[in-house]
Amino acid sequence: MEEWSVSPFAKETVTVYLAGEIKTNWRDAIIDGVKVLGLPVKFSTAQQHHESSDKCGTRILGHEEKRFWEDRKSQGLNSMRNKMLIKDCDILVARFVDRETFPQWEVAFEAGYAAALGKPIIIMHPPEYDHMLKEPDAYAQAVANTPEQVVAILRYVLKGEL
Repeated sequence: MEEWSVSPFAKETVTVYLAGEIKTNWRDAIIDGVKVLGLPVKFSTAQQHHESSDKCGTRILGHEEKRFWEDRKSQGLNSMRNKMLIKDCDILVARFVDRETFPQWEVAFEAGYAAALGKPIIIMHPPEYDHMLKEPDAYAQAVANTPEQVVAILRYVLKGEL
């Protein structure tokens, strides 16, 4: 059986979109793990700077008196950016965490958009959320509990190595 020393894909680099909360270092753990293994991966993600995400609309398009319209301007720009990044990605990793700490609607929307586009999805969440996330998990090609498992999945998918 042949073992891949390079990616078996026509693309030299695979793009992985990282969707989920921005308060912990889970993205860094995945990125660092991929770098250590030398996997041919580049990453994309939604805006990680909270204020930039919230204020991009009014800073670019002008001040709004009502918060609704301020949010609407920023949401439109962020949506445009995220849709382009998800459309261009090869794999989406969606991290779900405690819904009381971090609302899940954004990551759910990004995962749903990726699913609608036929993108492969890796969902990451703690085992205690297995029941709560059974429907999103059913759409995913893999469900992981840790960043290390995501890295191992990428290693296998991209190089055929365990």
